Amino acid sequence: MSKNRIRTVLEMIKFEHSVFALPFALTGALLAARATRHGWPTLRQILWIVVAMVAARSAAMTMNRIADLRYDRENPRTQQRALVTGALSLQFAWFFTVLAVAAFFVAAWQLNPPALKLAPLAIAILFFYSFTKRFTTWSHLFLGFALGVSPAAAWIAITGGLDWHMLILCGAVTLWVGGFDVLYACQDLDFDRAHGLRSIPVRFGVPGSLAISRLMHVVAVACLLALAVVAPLGRVYIAGVAAVAAMLVYEQSLVRADDLSQVKRAFDINGYVGILYLLALVASLYGPWQR
Repeated sequence: MSKNRIRTVLEMIKFEHSVFALPFALTGALLAARATRHGWPTLRQILWIVVAMVAARSAAMTMNRIADLRYDRENPRTQQRALVTGALSLQFAWFFTVLAVAAFFVAAWQLNPPALKLAPLAIAILFFYSFTKRFTTWSHLFLGFALGVSPAAAWIAITGGLDWHMLILCGAVTLWVGGFDVLYACQDLDFDRAHGLRSIPVRFGVPGSLAISRLMHVVAVACLLALAVVAPLGRVYIAGVAAVAAMLVYEQSLVRADDLSQVKRAFDINGYVGILYLLALVASLYGPWQR
């Protein structure tokens, strides 16, 4: 495969956006290792969790492009995507999806039997999102949930079971992702309305959608703080959550009902949110103040 083709594939799956969910998967792994072994996950576990996350997200993004191909052809914002222009064929997209799913199953197999047993359910959740905007206003929460299960999946990958504390973190990720997806969807309000697609902007308009997005982010931060109480985690973690909250406030400030020109800039900030949260958790769990 040529460099240009690889670059096109990476652009199709928005590979750089893997930083959205991956840090939260790693936080689930770190919390699981602390709870069960009072230490770090093994390098082997981290490797296969990363492979599983990247493979699952790659499969989900490609399926989303396949499912939305008809709409991508008609939407001026998406007419330069690879499947629309023919830079990548539909046949290749299906092949790549199967390959990514296979890599995900191999990673789950390498982690533990419960992870492998739950792998089909994980793929079903990821693929289901691609069709939700045909029938529900709340497709953004389905996307959030598809990424939000990552901390619980990582906990299962480390321990073979699930702890209810992870549900709080799953809720935080679901609302965080759902909140910024609402902002992103505001760009397509007119197109979605004209083509019978459903979304929060279609139902509530841009001003109402911004209010809903902000509420989602407020509750997401509240969930992150609640985790500090039940986990428990210390002051360094709380300071990190405060920094995350500040970044989300800045993200929200970039988007106004009468000016959507900064939506992409606001969207890109989320990559730093996940990384910042992971660093705060690592410092809280393994910093010198813990010794």
